Amino acid sequence: MGIVIKPIVTEKMTAMGEKLNRFAFQVNTGANKIEIKQAIESLYDVTVTDVNTLNHNGKAKSRYTKAGFISGRTNATKKAIVTLKEGDTIDFYSNI
Repeated sequence: MGIVIKPIVTEKMTAMGEKLNRFAFQVNTGANKIEIKQAIESLYDVTVTDVNTLNHNGKAKSRYTKAGFISGRTNATKKAIVTLKEGDTIDFYSNI
């Protein structure tokens, strides 16, 4: 699996992309900022000026069923918010 898993396209991130030229991606949990920067630059042909990362731990989930009590956890994820050079942009909707 590669470094970048998928872009995060939400209302909040779309507004950030328009105003601040920042875009969010779900990335591999073992990736560091340098690897993320190189992957985004090669994938989208843009210049990245800054990378911020966020680690989200998995939540504990439980439920009661006919078979009994089931407990587990959701997966841990990592987000990267990248800031692009002025004038560069990423268009996620170009091939719709």
